[in-house]
Amino acid sequence: MRFLERERTTLAKLLPDLDPALRETPLMELERPGSPGIRLFRDSGGPGLLVPESHRGRGATALDALRVQRAIGSRSPSLAVATTMHHFSMATLVGLGGLGDGLEWMLIEGVAADNRIMASGFAEGRAGTGILDPSMTAEVTPDGIRVNGVKRPCSLAHSMDILTASVLIPREDGKGDELAIALVPAESAGLSVSGFWSSAFLAGAESEQVTLTDVLVPPELMLRTAATAAGENLDELQTAGLIWFQVLMTGSYLGAASALVERVLLNDRIPEHERVRLFVETEAAMATAEGVARRIDSGDLGESALAQALYTRYGVQDALGRIVPRAVELLGGLNFMTSDEVGHLAASANGLALHPPARTRMTGPFSAYLADRPLTIA
Repeated sequence: MRFLERERTTLAKLLPDLDPALRETPLMELERPGSPGIRLFRDSGGPGLLVPESHRGRGATALDALRVQRAIGSRSPSLAVATTMHHFSMATLVGLGGLGDGLEWMLIEGVAADNRIMASGFAEGRAGTGILDPSMTAEVTPDGIRVNGVKRPCSLAHSMDILTASVLIPREDGKGDELAIALVPAESAGLSVSGFWSSAFLAGAESEQVTLTDVLVPPELMLRTAATAAGENLDELQTAGLIWFQVLMTGSYLGAASALVERVLLNDRIPEHERVRLFVETEAAMATAEGVARRIDSGDLGESALAQALYTRYGVQDALGRIVPRAVELLGGLNFMTSDEVGHLAASANGLALHPPARTRMTGPFSAYLADRPLTIA
């Protein structure tokens, strides 16, 4: 069947071992706490997906990554959502590599070569903050830089090798402060993981609480951005990071909805016109997300691309609000009552609306943007 053919072909090209392993594992096993999905992602080379081939990665484009996330989401929504956070951290580091002195590329290459998983401690979940605004505090001591703070929920909490977090530290020339990205090894003294996620939905994403208490981060794992909180370089990184986040998260939840649509399309007892209608609306939603991914690949990561990424994400939310309940209705009560899969996929696909920035908070900023004022993130 042609549905999801491009996505699964892309996944097979870049991570050839992953889709067969996911396909052979029952959905509800992939979605439970302690899921094998993250291990399968690691073993397949997934952590290096966005790393250039010249740095021992898979060299995926943004369009490739979008299609990969949709393919993974069709097998395990939890895995797609969790790995989006790894890719978001990686995209941020790759962007920083273009501004830094080369140390960033050494770390990026190490992540790809050793299949290390990065969790995101950035502030993307806090209202009124930029994605790289400091979510944790840092104190310079004679022993190094000590970091304190809490991130919850933090996906990949149990499987992470590294936690990425933004902090404000003194500039090396002594003239004020600058933002830096701390790379905190998971085994660091003072880093702890505790329970937070109690929902049965997306439980395989390992979204728990990560607490840092006087964690010592060595200088070589503190990547300076050469920017203050309002600096131009940081604004560029924030914008690029938020665009990547919206695109990949949109693809992940489209994957969850696509798993339901696929079940409808394979059911010959459902009227043909209903199957085609769902197919058309789902593919139209994917096409809008692909348009944003192509802008990323062309190097267009400015304000208008961010606006498009956001309204595309909100438009896909609306599409999923029509696609998912219709797919559940067409599959019928027997499918719903005899298996947890249909209900789980339906509930999981609604999660896109829960990620920042919330549409209700963007009403004012979008109104101002339409009146030719700069776009802000509420």
